[in-house]
Amino acid sequence: MRILVMGGTWFLGRAVAEQAVARGWKVSTFSRGRSGNDVPGVVPVRGDRTVTADLARLAEAGPWDAVIDTSSADFAPRTVLAGARALAPVVGRYVYLSTVNAYRGWPNEPLSEASELLDAPADAGEEFGRTGSPAAYYGTQKAGSERAIEETFGAGRVVLLRPGVILGPGEYVGRLPWWLRRAHRGGTVLAPGDPTRTIQPVDVRDVAAFALDRATAGDGGAYNVAAPIGRETMGGFLTACLEVTGARGELRWMPDEVLVEHGVRQWTELPLWRTSPGAWAVDSTKATAAGLRCRPLAETVADTWAWLRDGGMPVEHPRWAEHGITPERETAILSALGQ
Repeated sequence: MRILVMGGTWFLGRAVAEQAVARGWKVSTFSRGRSGNDVPGVVPVRGDRTVTADLARLAEAGPWDAVIDTSSADFAPRTVLAGARALAPVVGRYVYLSTVNAYRGWPNEPLSEASELLDAPADAGEEFGRTGSPAAYYGTQKAGSERAIEETFGAGRVVLLRPGVILGPGEYVGRLPWWLRRAHRGGTVLAPGDPTRTIQPVDVRDVAAFALDRATAGDGGAYNVAAPIGRETMGGFLTACLEVTGARGELRWMPDEVLVEHGVRQWTELPLWRTSPGAWAVDSTKATAAGLRCRPLAETVADTWAWLRDGGMPVEHPRWAEHGITPERETAILSALGQ
């Protein structure tokens, strides 16, 4: 099996490349070489997907049975379209990592693959949809990118993977690392909402394995990539963070309405906390039936802590700074509530 990984040097792209090499596949990666290091055993191709000449040179390095595109988060649909057109003659299948944000109803309603998508043309530029919220803008751009790939390759040659929150070793966003470091600090921990609230993060290694499996399948289609609804809870997650760090911390659960009253930013200031009814209501039964296997969240927590303790450092990314409540603000909220 010959595959091309768009990206391939950090987090999901790296996990895909590492697992593909471990399977004995011939793996090429395409990146600018500015973030992360190449996985041993891959054939790196340097270039910028916004540069026509670089895309042409990439195509000359083919052919490949499949491309797995993990690096398009910061690119407009028209950039993805140009890349798809350059690769169409030399690639058999296109596996594209999209997002649940591409659904019009996220995070306000339960979702399945039949849910309506946001609308964007295949050749949309980076300004398209910017008048909405950041999450809606991101989803609109990804929906346009999905359309760009399908219009170029045809639906039968395209696999669209729509994950929600991806955690695990190498995470660059900072959600799980923040909670682990907060747990390690100990003391009274401000815990958000209801401990029985179910959550659906998926391990980066499980997403990578599923992407590789779908690259070898004979059909296309869209798949929501998330842990099963109802299996994991916020309480179980935070308890696991305390346990693996060996901290003598104590969780103080604050109701949603109290946190909202104090202006705590959902999703970022206390990572993974969100009151919207559809945030953790993503139906992934289709992916499960197709072979997605999601390890227990406690295992992801433990492995991420081991990675951090071993000196693991994520690729620098601006989203890291968005996550986590300051110790001073956490203390002030707890004190105001008599905790």
